[in-house]
Amino acid sequence: MPLGKQGKPVTHIGQAFPDRVEVRGRDLASELMGEVSFTEYFHVLLTGREPSDEQRFFLDLLLVAIAEHGLMPSNVAARMTLAADPGSLHGAVAAGILGCGPVVLGTSEECARLLEEGQARVAAADDPAAVAEDIARTYHAAGRKVPGFGHPVHRPLDPRAERILELADAHGVSGPHVLLGRSLAGAVTRTWQKPLPMNVALPIAAVMLDLGYSSAEVKTVPILARSAGLLAHLLEEQREPIGFLLAGEAEDAVQYERGDERV
Repeated sequence: MPLGKQGKPVTHIGQAFPDRVEVRGRDLASELMGEVSFTEYFHVLLTGREPSDEQRFFLDLLLVAIAEHGLMPSNVAARMTLAADPGSLHGAVAAGILGCGPVVLGTSEECARLLEEGQARVAAADDPAAVAEDIARTYHAAGRKVPGFGHPVHRPLDPRAERILELADAHGVSGPHVLLGRSLAGAVTRTWQKPLPMNVALPIAAVMLDLGYSSAEVKTVPILARSAGLLAHLLEEQREPIGFLLAGEAEDAVQYERGDERV
């Protein structure tokens, strides 16, 4: 018996034939190769449509913004995996991506869902500032952090977030989701009574939503971007290995304490 929801047995993405490869209704060799950039091709793969100039520009911008951020957990996990299994470049990339969740890398999807829900309330004749205040108070009362705010390194501002919003304004693509995001920034500061910087995840979500992408599509950008960063770290790891050094530093940093438990 089949498990889970069953869809139609079809795919709309691509098919390989003996004499050609067809992707989203286009001939790969004659219509795509040499004709579109990888960013444009990524958009076609996701949506089946050619990107607008602004969609292409901001996909490029956001991929650059999130590809690399130093020795973050994803890069450390990947380097340590490659140190343990030097022949598994693909496995090390996978190890780095597996932690893409609501704390690291996957936060933009959470931000997108929050903005979509908030914007639905705004569209139903509520005021963006009032919606933002209510969201902030609700999260604060529940002891939860609002996705997209706070950063352990970037204080008082995340320069990546500021640049994305600056360019969104300059290109005229700042729409209702960017407006709600900015309203949230003020509401979060007032509610927590301290400055909490808007991190890069919220502008990524807000700009993509204003450009017509879905919340599911928002999460693909950090995953694709960080894959590129991981490959750079792993090639460096092959030349100048530090994976075991990182493991040793972790061993030294964490103190073992014997508990009172008895088996």
